Amino acid sequence: MTSTTPRVWLSPQAHHRLRDELATLLASPRSSEENDDHGFTSRRDREVRIRQINDLLTHAIVGEDPPDDGVAEPGMVLTVRFDDTGETETFLLGARGAEHGTIEVCSPDSPLGAALNGARQGERRTYRTPSGAGVVVSLIGAVPYGRAHEVRRAQ
Repeated sequence: MTSTTPRVWLSPQAHHRLRDELATLLASPRSSEENDDHGFTSRRDREVRIRQINDLLTHAIVGEDPPDDGVAEPGMVLTVRFDDTGETETFLLGARGAEHGTIEVCSPDSPLGAALNGARQGERRTYRTPSGAGVVVSLIGAVPYGRAHEVRRAQ
């Protein structure tokens, strides 16, 4: 049986945090009546999170930066401009639920992430919001997470 689950990009820090969280969840099972440090109110919630983490770790590409070619893809830090407002935003195109530190994360499966995936600098893309409205966004820049992370640390 072949897996249809796509590979997900994780920073080494996010991979380490997920492994630690999984170890904690597996080491201290609690009854369904107890709340724990992660905010789970039921055994089922805890099991769902364990499955989510297992899935992320199983399909992870860890810390391998994509090529520094300016193309938007998972593992790249994107800077975009929303054409209707002129506002800019910078975020990592990566796995949600993996906590990549202080940078915002946009999933490649989200409407915005799917629209930007494969875009080149200067390209305009349109995506639909849940209400059905079309939003035009321009890719200003895309740099590998490792390079963007180094620049942020040096500042």
